[in-house]
Parts: sequence; structure tokens; C-alpha cells
Amino acid sequence: MLKLIVLDCDGVMFDSKKSNTLYYNYLLAHYGMPPMKSDEEDFVHMSNVTESVRHIFRHYLQPSLEEVHAFRRQTDYGPFLQYMEMEPDLRTFLEATSAKYHLAISTNRTNTMIPLLRSYGLENYFGMVMTAETAKRPKPAPDGLFEILNHFGCQPEEAIFVGDSIIDEQHAAACNVPLIAFKNPNLQARYHVGSFLEILELPPFGEKNCTLRTDRVSTS
Repeated sequence: MLKLIVLDCDGVMFDSKKSNTLYYNYLLAHYGMPPMKSDEEDFVHMSNVTESVRHIFRHYLQPSLEEVHAFRRQTDYGPFLQYMEMEPDLRTFLEATSAKYHLAISTNRTNTMIPLLRSYGLENYFGMVMTAETAKRPKPAPDGLFEILNHFGCQPEEAIFVGDSIIDEQHAAACNVPLIAFKNPNLQARYHVGSFLEILELPPFGEKNCTLRTDRVSTS
């Protein structure tokens, strides 16, 4: 029986590619570097900040990675949050599932995850949030997802992970947790969906297990 739903953030809860692109191009511009190429934009969209900084500054001897990280820690991510686009049916999904299942997040974001949840009024839906900063190792390593399973006392077969990238596929597989591939038909997954409302129609949920409570959904 399904007890736990774990969500990725970027590419699942939010379309964050524009926000990520602007953020990392801001770091590059600060040091007089040209903006990212399209393949670099794809890389930073699914990688943690340490890997992303290393990747986009890999061709430059200066500045040092330590200097870049020191600067980005002082950089307020707040102005970039306005470019995050929340999935239109995410709140409806959270309202429909929060009373029946444990909800959690496993993401490669770091200290921007909690401010993001707060800015959209979503923090109270989730019983646990694991980031690249709080997990022993970032995704695709299984550490964050294992901690979530242990926190809620759930077996892998009692959980499901919703992700959109090969990193999410590897993350879920490392824990033997079934994957729902979100808007990515190329992933090896138990299910493939194009929206959150489609998830509610999948066999692990079913009408008897989950009822839409649209009367409680806030549009703010």
C-alpha cells in the first residue's frame, strides 16, 4: 500500500529552467564570462550547485572555484524566485494527497528550497525536505531518499518518487523506489505522466484512496 510520495523540485514542482539560467549566468557575468551554452543550461538544470559551478567554470583558470562559491553564498537568490513557474495543478495535487499520504521532497537544490516553498505557501504540505545541503551526498546518490524512508518508517515498495531527469531515475532505482517520470518519456519508470492530476489516476492511488478536495484549493 502506498504511504509516501516524494517529489523532485526542479522540472517537477516548478519549471525552473529560466530561473536557474539567469542565476548561473549572473555568476558568470560577475567574473566577465560569457553566458552558458544550451548544453550547460541543461546540465545545471538537473545538477546540484557544486557540480554546476564546477561545470560552467571548468574552462577558466580564474576565478578559483572557492572564490565563486564564496560569492554565490553571498548572493541573494530571492530575485530569481520570481522566474520560477509552479505547475498549475501542483497545489490541487498536494491538497488531494496530503491527508492520505506522507509528502516529502528530495532535491539537489541547497539553501534555496525552503525560501521557495515559503514564497509559494507550500511548506506545510511536506513532512520532510532533503536537499543537496542536508543529505550526506546529493542525488543521484540514494542518501536523501533513504533518510526520507527511514524518517517515515516506510519500505521502498510503500513509496513512490516523482522525477523528471536521469538523475532522478538513478536516485529512485538506488533505493528500489518506483519512479513516476514527469514529462519525460525517455526515463525508465513505472509510470509516465504529463501532469500532477494524471498521477491521481494511476493504480497506486485510485479513486477510493484519494479524493480531490478542490474546495480547499487556494489560487493565491
